[in-house]
Amino acid sequence: MLIDGDWLPASDGSTFTTIDPATGTAIAEVARATAPDVDKAVRAAKGALRSSAWREMRPAERGALLWRIADLMTEHLDDLAQLETLDQGKSLRTSRFGEVPAAINQFRYYAGWPTKILGDTIPTSLSRTPPGKEVFAYTRREPVGVVGAIVPWNSPLIMTAMKLAPALAAGCTIVLKPAENTPLTAIYLGQLLQEAGLPDGVVNIVTGYGHDAGQALAEHPDVDKIAFTGSTAVGKRLVQSAGTRLARLTLELGGKSPSIIMPDADLPSAIEGVSRGIFDNGGQVCVASARIYAHRDVYEEVIAGMAATGEGLAMGHGLAAGTDLGPLVSKAQTDRVAGFIDEGRSEGVRVVSGGTRSGDTFYTPTVLTDVTPEMRLMREEIFGPVAVVTPFDDLDEVVGWANDSPYGLAASVWTEGLSNGHRIAAQLEAGTVWVNCHSFLGPELPKGGHKESGWGYENGPQGLENYLETKTVVMVL
Repeated sequence: MLIDGDWLPASDGSTFTTIDPATGTAIAEVARATAPDVDKAVRAAKGALRSSAWREMRPAERGALLWRIADLMTEHLDDLAQLETLDQGKSLRTSRFGEVPAAINQFRYYAGWPTKILGDTIPTSLSRTPPGKEVFAYTRREPVGVVGAIVPWNSPLIMTAMKLAPALAAGCTIVLKPAENTPLTAIYLGQLLQEAGLPDGVVNIVTGYGHDAGQALAEHPDVDKIAFTGSTAVGKRLVQSAGTRLARLTLELGGKSPSIIMPDADLPSAIEGVSRGIFDNGGQVCVASARIYAHRDVYEEVIAGMAATGEGLAMGHGLAAGTDLGPLVSKAQTDRVAGFIDEGRSEGVRVVSGGTRSGDTFYTPTVLTDVTPEMRLMREEIFGPVAVVTPFDDLDEVVGWANDSPYGLAASVWTEGLSNGHRIAAQLEAGTVWVNCHSFLGPELPKGGHKESGWGYENGPQGLENYLETKTVVMVL
């Protein structure tokens, strides 16, 4: 673990094994943090927050530091990509050309923000102004303090960057808790942060389990802000843990994103887009296009196209040449996906393609039909390569179906009609709506959820706001 600039074992010497999900073989033994380790990391972050090395660093210097981090990540891009694939399972193409560059772009984007964090001067109309005096009022934007960043296993490096980059731009200090399934790129990034010249204690990395290290971090009295990406169930527990002391919270939680394919859609593009939206990374994506609503005029063609796309994907070890789809992250996750399909079969769901397991961790891209609205397949996040396709006839009907969900993270609409695109986007209850695309994400594009999909937004100026407080100063002159 990285604590106050030192690489340390767990205080009690305990470790856990991180494995290659494609083979089940051990990659490394990793320090397993418990509450005393978290306390030490938080105290280091609190000390760094007050240190002159970080507190007095000029905004331009802070921006240059973020840019150096991005440069070092670029220099080590191949190492990061291979490590991400080995630890998580996704294809090397996804890591090398998608997620690691996206993580780098987070640091480059937020490198421009430290010099643009501005306060306001405020004209006042106070009745108690002393005779002959003036009142000068202004606001200061200050870092929220010590941030506890808890990231998931599905896209660990990009999720880490989405929290670290804006928090550092704002001047916060951080204790990062990576997922126990995928800690290795966080550890590697910690080495690059040191090489870039980040002062000791500004970023601390504690590796361990959620019920040990994660809970201790959420409940620590000196953590001012929790930034979490993960399941809605865990997010609700974090609200309870952090709520007792009113810690700030940003939560990006579960999703069950609908995609509406209108009869005038560019059908080849729509089929490719929604297929990639659900099959990429084995469907282990919070914004995956899990519910496909296809107009009855194109319904059969959508089903056939998605099935053919899934069947054409090459499955294998993520590092193997030509692999399109690697394993799911663990046997437990594969068991979960298989359980949903088995339940659906027993309820009369039709499996058009896929629906089979290979070994402990591989699951074929799956297309399902005849799924009714009350089934778990339609309502719960599966986090696997499982698409449910349903026909519709009426626009108002399908918008109602799309919104009939406890989640509201993302959605997509496929239409060549400009009016329909805008009209449907306005009606969908989701934090992001894509028109004629899916999963188009960038550091400049705010990303967050409505309903049970979370609180607050990451990326863009909104992402920076997560880590800033406003202080009002009123002076009599």
